[in-house]
Amino acid sequence: MSGGVDSSTAAALLVRAGRRVFGLTMATGFNEAAVRQAAEVARFLGIEHHVVDLSSVFRERVIEPFCRAYAAGRTPNPCVRCNRFVKFGRLLEAALDLGAGRLATGHYARVMRGEDGRFRLLRGADRRKDQSYFLYALDQEQLARAEFPLGALRKTEVREIAERLGLPAFRARESTDVCFVSRTRWGEGRSGYPDLVERVAGRAALPGPIVDTAGRPVGTHRGLVFYTVGQRRGLGACGPGPLYVVAIDQTTNSLVVGPASETFSRWLVASEAVFVSGEAPPAGTRVEAKVRYRSPAAPADFQPLSPQAPGGDAGFRLHFCEPQRAVAPGQAAVLYDGDEVLGGGVITTTEAQERVLRTLAPGSALPGPGDENDS
Repeated sequence: MSGGVDSSTAAALLVRAGRRVFGLTMATGFNEAAVRQAAEVARFLGIEHHVVDLSSVFRERVIEPFCRAYAAGRTPNPCVRCNRFVKFGRLLEAALDLGAGRLATGHYARVMRGEDGRFRLLRGADRRKDQSYFLYALDQEQLARAEFPLGALRKTEVREIAERLGLPAFRARESTDVCFVSRTRWGEGRSGYPDLVERVAGRAALPGPIVDTAGRPVGTHRGLVFYTVGQRRGLGACGPGPLYVVAIDQTTNSLVVGPASETFSRWLVASEAVFVSGEAPPAGTRVEAKVRYRSPAAPADFQPLSPQAPGGDAGFRLHFCEPQRAVAPGQAAVLYDGDEVLGGGVITTTEAQERVLRTLAPGSALPGPGDENDS
């Protein structure tokens, strides 16, 4: 329980269904207010409430990898790691130790058991709020213990239920910020991201050159941590037309910008692949892939990679039917078959990035997958 409307309503629905329920909140060192709010909701529902200190594992599994990724010029997604290693890792273990049989959360997703006995992860009924993207890395053992009471509901229905039941959280505003990044905790007057990366990863946000895709200087950036692929606002670069971030070159501390057309990629390579069933789809499988949470799923052909291949580490390559805009290394590429989540991985490189890096530093970049067919 986080004290928000979603987890509070999920708990209330289970209580009303006659289930034996107790509240469980993880203390991360960054959510003191959420712990208090969750306790208030538990009192309202008349259920026990337990707090588990997971600050150490949260730092190790979420904050430190987040900072290392930003320091390396990538745009990470901490929620995926939090769900896999913390919520459905150590928090689930704590729930089982306390006598629970399942861990229910307020995620907008669904889990079903197929005829073959395997558990399937499905999109939530509310496509606008669907959070299956953040859950792709859960394995069969975790899904067997997972329950998503809101999976068949729309957000508007959840708020109506919360208001009707008089839950303390029904008016709570949603936050889209990274939960452990704030100005107040990491330094007044500074953006939380750069200060956090400097403190944890030991990498300060250093100004550097902004160059176009031909290598011509067009400005100076404030530090690579302030930018992500596809960004347009706040670049401080001059050009004949609108400029967007095409690539981030951490090795030279350079920000590469260009017109919108330069941000499109026909392929990507991902590593750290995880598949819900435990098995990768066959080579050549047509999947639908989301390259960031809010992007629509796009058809692509799947190709598994051996650990020895460029971008390997049990990774995969996707070749899209249509070029995709602003595919950012560090984000998750999540694979779907209709409503079913097949799995996913962390984007390591893209066509746009490799094209730019080959131009700016010939011979230093990996060969582009499928380049012989891309002309």
